[in-house]
Amino acid sequence: MKYDTLLFDVDDTLLDFKKAEDDALVKLFESEGVTDATLLTVQYKKLNQSLWKAFERGEISRDEVIQTRFAKLFAMHGQTVNGVLLENTYRGFLEEGHEKISGAAELLTQLAPHYALFVVTNGVSKTQYRRLRDSGLDIFFQKIFVSEDTGYQKPQTEFFDYCFARIPHFDKEKTLLIGDSLSSDIRGASLSGLDSCWFNPDHLTARQDEKPTYEIHALFELLNILS
Repeated sequence: MKYDTLLFDVDDTLLDFKKAEDDALVKLFESEGVTDATLLTVQYKKLNQSLWKAFERGEISRDEVIQTRFAKLFAMHGQTVNGVLLENTYRGFLEEGHEKISGAAELLTQLAPHYALFVVTNGVSKTQYRRLRDSGLDIFFQKIFVSEDTGYQKPQTEFFDYCFARIPHFDKEKTLLIGDSLSSDIRGASLSGLDSCWFNPDHLTARQDEKPTYEIHALFELLNILS
């Protein structure tokens, strides 16, 4: 068996973050009396993505991302809001979203008796812990590593070093990372010397500098790689 340790991303790998995010944003915007929640959701996602990319490049802090994104969004429409308060409200709605990606529970059920399973996820600890617990997937993992707890974010090597130091008998050569994000999961694995498996259900095309070790389009295909 080439691998004995599997590191899983959470959002859009095991849990449907897109649905959780959409539901939370609609609830938030409706609570603020927004008439066109769909338009604001599109604008939010574009802004939010640009802020997280800036964080990954080390240009802004994580706190700046989550504490200012809603203030910046509403400022685009000439409105002044309490960004921290809206963030807290949004976070409460987001924590309620724990719909699983198709096949996630079945896959982990098959893997857990044979591999050491760990979560490596970006995000807010309280939110990620609750979503994993409510989904029932938390029971499969020996440890859950969330970026907020580590002080670093994928793809930073410091994030992975933090995780490696806390995994018993860790061996890079026997470890595989599974995730959907080229910029955080696949790049992070590459920077840290890990093999990676790109979960790519939408059949996107990776750039040459983003090439994963493996690529799958459905979670059950991981079993073929590990067999």
